[in-house]
Amino acid sequence: MELSVHTFVSLDGVMQGPGGVQEDPSGGFDRGGWLVPHTTEGQLEPVGEWFGRADAILLGRTTFEMMRTYWSQVTDPDNVVATALNTGQKYVVSNTLTDAGAAWGKTTVLRGEDVVEQVRRLREQPGGELQVHGSWQLVRTLHDAGLVDVHRLIQFPVVVGAGKRLFDGGAVPSAYRITESHVAAGGSGAVALTLRRTASGTTGAGEFVVRDGRESTA
Repeated sequence: MELSVHTFVSLDGVMQGPGGVQEDPSGGFDRGGWLVPHTTEGQLEPVGEWFGRADAILLGRTTFEMMRTYWSQVTDPDNVVATALNTGQKYVVSNTLTDAGAAWGKTTVLRGEDVVEQVRRLREQPGGELQVHGSWQLVRTLHDAGLVDVHRLIQFPVVVGAGKRLFDGGAVPSAYRITESHVAAGGSGAVALTLRRTASGTTGAGEFVVRDGRESTA
């Protein structure tokens, strides 16, 4: 399976608490819900497409508990996101959860210190996509281990100014290419992007130079 990461992100890279004031107040974050005023009809349509591709979903503990609380209440059979989360295979990284499966459908808890190797083995299973949603700390761990194949983002035209960022200081340098992009419906200016890891995965380096009076690269 490919490992894909799905994120709502601000112009300054913040991914913390986009959907509500109390969604993730950890670290004293008091700017939760920053996405909501910028959401218009049709703008989040790509999210349904994301979940429609999922063979399994991988979450960190905090995101798992937040999603379980909210999405387990959604019983609309036409809601693609709710169907994927409530009935599909889920994996949650946690050393403390004990009732995940009983409380929310088909859920397997990944325990221990070898999370990267456990996820690596999941990727080796047949299937389409192993999807990560939210899960800031887990995403950073998987990125630094070189396990993320695809990022799908919806970037909103707002600067939050504080909070957990998708790529904070010290992230392993990596290169991606944009394979899909479009301005989301609704007119607020949000941009949906799909970025696929390049074959080398490295950023490389170069410089601009002038040769015979012409600008070039080296």
